[in-house]
Amino acid sequence: MVSNKDQLPRVFQANLDRFFDRVILPAMNGLPFHGVLETGQAETLDQFLDRAAAQVDNYTGSEAAKAFCLTLAGLFERQLSIWARALQDAGEAGMSGLQGFESLLARCARHARIDLAAEPLGADLTELFVVANVVRHGEGRSCDRLRAIAPSLWDDMAEDYFDLLPGARVASEHVRIGMPELLRYIRAATRFWGLADPLPMAVTNPPYGAG
Repeated sequence: MVSNKDQLPRVFQANLDRFFDRVILPAMNGLPFHGVLETGQAETLDQFLDRAAAQVDNYTGSEAAKAFCLTLAGLFERQLSIWARALQDAGEAGMSGLQGFESLLARCARHARIDLAAEPLGADLTELFVVANVVRHGEGRSCDRLRAIAPSLWDDMAEDYFDLLPGARVASEHVRIGMPELLRYIRAATRFWGLADPLPMAVTNPPYGAG
């Protein structure tokens, strides 16, 4: 008989996969995106309105991607917490009293003998968590940390996003999250649970963002 704690990684992986396929992908694919936002004096009212609509479209897509990062991070962290409690209830030592996402991730990975430095699995999961903190809180320590660990998430030369307010740019408002990042994050989360899965035919190499 398979124990509950041994079934959980597969359940978690399946739930993440379904959420991504049924919610995130359709929502992101349904949002229009404009590569370059036109500026300057509009020649007609229709042209002005089209430009304004394009700016709103891109802003909406950016906000959706950030919101999905926040949701994915929260879902994955809750899964880690549930698994840690199941392991503790099953008599696994050292799974209680964990504080914070990174200590929880490290302890669960150690239990499953997962190398977080590989691929880099741990870096992508940590980046997702820090992105979620920046989305939630804006400027502050998390934003400074994200600039240090993932500078590629900023592109000061990009022409597809404008500030809502004039003046100096606010770093937390210019985090660049799109489908490449979402694919990288969902692949890391589902791969983690595949590697933690002790049952036969575990999916350890999910297709998101591979190749």
